[in-house]
Amino acid sequence: MPATVVVGAQWGDEGKGKATDYLADRMDLVVRYQGGNNAGHTILAEGHTLKLQLIPSGILYPHITSVLADGVVVDPRVLLEEMDGLAAIGVDPSRLVVSGNCHLIMPYHLEIDRVTERFLGRNALGTTKRGIGPAYADKAARVGIRVQDLFDEAIFREKLDLALKEKNAVLTRVYGRLPVTADLILDDYLRYAERLRPHVADTALLVHRALRDGRNVLLEGAQGTMLDLDKGTYPFVTSSYPVTGYALASVGIGPREVERVVGITKAYVTRVGSGPFPTEDRGGDGERLGVRGAEFGTVTGRKRRCGWFDAVILRYAARVNGLTDLFLTKLDVLSGFERIPVAVAYEADGERFEELPPNQTLFHRATPVYEHLEGWNEDLGGARSLADLPRAARAYVDRLGELAGTPVSVVSVGPGREQSLPTA
Repeated sequence: MPATVVVGAQWGDEGKGKATDYLADRMDLVVRYQGGNNAGHTILAEGHTLKLQLIPSGILYPHITSVLADGVVVDPRVLLEEMDGLAAIGVDPSRLVVSGNCHLIMPYHLEIDRVTERFLGRNALGTTKRGIGPAYADKAARVGIRVQDLFDEAIFREKLDLALKEKNAVLTRVYGRLPVTADLILDDYLRYAERLRPHVADTALLVHRALRDGRNVLLEGAQGTMLDLDKGTYPFVTSSYPVTGYALASVGIGPREVERVVGITKAYVTRVGSGPFPTEDRGGDGERLGVRGAEFGTVTGRKRRCGWFDAVILRYAARVNGLTDLFLTKLDVLSGFERIPVAVAYEADGERFEELPPNQTLFHRATPVYEHLEGWNEDLGGARSLADLPRAARAYVDRLGELAGTPVSVVSVGPGREQSLPTA
């Protein structure tokens, strides 16, 4: 059975957790393929509001095996706390499987993340300070420590001592911080290891066998296409690759195994932290979007920047990910606007761009070319089918699909499971 990939089509925070939860009832495995606990997927189900950072959203279904694939970086303390939180509300975390190839976030990664952001001052990138970037940097430098290393104390100790020799030199001599102590880390992480041991497996083989046996597999990403290390608005990006291509590499399957790629997009646009944002509305309407949409970071609590739908970045996301269809979220937030701007192109240096400008300089200078669509006043929260939406709202959905060149398959009008409306 071919796999389905879920990717964010904007700057993250598009509603991937809700989309994954909606799609998961037809799945047997849900596999998280990148990022760490810098992600935050909010799900409203069974009377509980759950904010998952590491564990895949499919964990709420008792028939689903949830998987952390090779490309995820894991803070074991956070992961175990999340497992305990799920158990406390009656959700069984025993169905979680973690790849032994996942790289570990270590205490020195968190410290380096914090002091680096402080050192950069106004040039800071706006990271979540969860140690994600430093962990991925160590992975690329081939000095990282993996989950599997926890189960051989001699290897773990050797790698830890080597890492601390460099990290403590940086912390003490560059940033004037106290050194990190190896013994404390060793004790904590070996204790984590005993709890994690039953959950660790060869996840690539697990997924391969599931697909071979005709089971349904969903690959769940964190962040969004425009935060991709290569394809995003560098350097204001995350430290991993939240795109379809990396999903395959992380999970360990080939492109022939994928049938559907669902792009998750808000009916407007938000982003957290620094970086270009052509359709940002810094006035009252942007503030209104933020208040109505409760636009605060799931992980950090930071206020999100808000603006209007951007068809240029969505076309780009559709192209680089091979999107087959769109899951449109938060349409309900737009109720009450008389006219709704939609960016159909950019202008920069006297030139019109229907596609993303070819370099960052032009993108920073880009101003949106807006098309204004008719708004609506009706509250959409009670809609249970597409036919329940007012004519203008349905026309808005249709127009976004036309501009993206990708059909909208599901429209969300609220946080509940029952508020996801299929279009066919």
